[in-house]
Parts: sequence; structure tokens; C-alpha cells
Amino acid sequence: MTRSALRVDAVLVQAVIAGALSFAHLHDLAAAAGQDGWKAWAYPVSVDLLLVAAWRRLRTDGPSRLAWCWFVIALVASLGANVATAGLLDLGNVPAWLRILVAAWPALAFMGGTLLAHSPTGHAPAPPAPAAPAQDSDPVPEVQREPAAAAEPDPAPEDTPALPTAEPAPAAPVPAALVDHARKVADDHHTRTGTRIDTDTLRARLGVPAPMADAIAAQLT
Repeated sequence: MTRSALRVDAVLVQAVIAGALSFAHLHDLAAAAGQDGWKAWAYPVSVDLLLVAAWRRLRTDGPSRLAWCWFVIALVASLGANVATAGLLDLGNVPAWLRILVAAWPALAFMGGTLLAHSPTGHAPAPPAPAAPAQDSDPVPEVQREPAAAAEPDPAPEDTPALPTAEPAPAAPVPAALVDHARKVADDHHTRTGTRIDTDTLRARLGVPAPMADAIAAQLT
């Protein structure tokens, strides 16, 4: 037999001895207070059951005023009976107030047991945690789409008279920032293809009109 088994058995033996002595003291006090027969044996059971019920309520539902109140009442009743039968009280001549307490105990214990068994625990259910807002994923940088080349106009019907061609407007001056950007585009095209960028590809990449693309291409040469 292991040491742990011996230790557990010793604790159980001690608990049985202490419980039997307390049971006997409560029985003797109840009998001395005028509760004879089976009633004297029922008092120790009532006190111990109330004590266990209050302690279990404290262990399962946590501290509460109700459980602590009845635990203290049952503990005082048990300790009081043990102390009273230690020679401090004449069991042959029990005072009237003690007889009243012993006679009132069944109603008191019934009320305590009912409250412990049927009263709410006092722990309101925790409200559900609010749903965390969805974390936006890292914003994906928008890829600048290259404007598609302007569609060539459909040829005019043969029966439509051709309009006189207007003189081309002089090309507007190209901003230096646009020239720098065009140079980066041209360098990138040359790195990827090994050839110089042509005017049509440059116009499509920059999304500018043909005259401006020609002016930019002229500055890149």
C-alpha cells in the first residue's frame, strides 16, 4: 500500500471519528432539550446536511451572502452543541431558551435548505462578446492601368463629302515632370525588351495624344 493511500485512509478515519462525535453531541443536546426518540437522531442529520449544502454552494457557485449566512448558522449550531455537551451546560436542566432554539431548528433548517437549493446563483450570464470588426487586409496598391490606345475612327462612308482638313495646332509645351516620367517608361521598356520604345508604345503607356507623344519622343532622343 502506497503512502498516498495511507494518507487518504488516515484522513477518512479522522473524518469519520470527528463526524461521529459531533453527531453524538448533537443527539445528546436534542434529547436533553426534550426531543426524544427518532427526533433526537434527526437533528444531527439536519445540521450536517445544511452545513454540507451551504459549503457545496460556496464551492460550485462562488461566494455569496446567502451561502455564507447558512454556512455560519449551521456551523454555529454544530459547534454550539459540541461545546454545550462538554460540561458547561447541565443537560438535566436545559434552559428554556435552548429548548426554544432546538424546537425551532427544523423550520429554520428547512428554510435554509430550500433557499440554497432553489435560489438563483446570482451570477448573470456574461453577455456575448461583440464580434470583432473584420480586419481590413493590407490595401493592395492600385495598379495604374495604361489607357488603351484611342480607337481609330471608322472610315467615312464614300458618299459623305470629305471635310477640309484643318491645320494642326501647334504642340503644347510638354511639362518637365511628364518628360521625366516618359524617360523612366522608356528606360524600363529598353531594359525589358532590349530595344528603344517607339512612339505608338510610348503614347499608349502614357495615355497622351499623338502630337504630345511625338514631342516627348523628340525630347527623349
